[in-house]
Amino acid sequence: MAATELTRRVKADHFRVGLMFAIGSAFAFGSSGPFAKSLMGAGWSPTAAVTARLALGALVLAIFASIVRPGWHREALRHAKAVIAYGAIPIAGAQLFYYNAVAHLSVGVALLLEYTAPIIVVAWVWATTRRRPSALTLTGVVIAIAGIMFVLDVFSGAHINVAGVAWGLAAAVCAACYFVMSDRVGSDGEGLNPVTLAAGGLIVGAAAVALFGASGAMPLTFTANDAVVAGWTTSWVVPVIALGVVATAVAYTTGIAGISRLRPRFASLVGLSEVMFAVVAAWILVGEAITVMQALGGIIVLLGLALARQGDRSEMLADSTWPDGPLQERPPLRANS
Repeated sequence: MAATELTRRVKADHFRVGLMFAIGSAFAFGSSGPFAKSLMGAGWSPTAAVTARLALGALVLAIFASIVRPGWHREALRHAKAVIAYGAIPIAGAQLFYYNAVAHLSVGVALLLEYTAPIIVVAWVWATTRRRPSALTLTGVVIAIAGIMFVLDVFSGAHINVAGVAWGLAAAVCAACYFVMSDRVGSDGEGLNPVTLAAGGLIVGAAAVALFGASGAMPLTFTANDAVVAGWTTSWVVPVIALGVVATAVAYTTGIAGISRLRPRFASLVGLSEVMFAVVAAWILVGEAITVMQALGGIIVLLGLALARQGDRSEMLADSTWPDGPLQERPPLRANS
């Protein structure tokens, strides 16, 4: 009995740490929009903003990884296929596809399309494990997506474009890959370490976006004009640092660490809270007011997350990572994955 209780406590701590990481990651990611918008207002192209964001994030994480995990670059090379795929798809792909969607759609609709990723994750897990999600999990997904629609207020003045929808759905696929691929990182350090994956992936992503912009496929325009953040005129360096350190280095590291401790299905739903953080950040940093409808949507999202969590806990799968399930070792991420 004592051993069982100890296992449950260890499992509960594992879950709580993962949840804290996942929420922290969503908060960090949510701050990116206002800072990127300030750069674009200063004359930067979207591709330039993404390149600066990923390049600085890669530099910060490379330095951090060298301190806390010496030899991380050798580990990244051993898992080269996984690192390259992670940098090209969830990092570079999601960024470029999303900004292309914004070019054709209203921001609300583009975000909504990208945040259909949890549905893709649920469908993927269902198809690959042949285990049907519980009714509570499916209900939570539907409710959370409905709440996001209210948070984004997509029903007022939104316009639809077929090309934009295609770009937005492509971004959603890349976002789903982020959760599924991050889930395969062994949180015990025996597999591909989260810091290594984040640092290596950001280097690959930054290089991919920069090459894409340099090829002329998308405008790559940088300026030294001042930017406006939270009503204050400041150097362009400020939003670039915020994007690179907080919205990239911190966001990806905590996100991978959180997902490796949670089920990707639930972690992807927790990621929906990024939209709420983004709305709050936009209110504080660029003066976009929060409406009553958006506040109501936030409550609906939280309700959906709560139902999805309860639904996942009720499944009691053998490989559960939840507090009331048996403690299992997670397989390490392999280079040929």
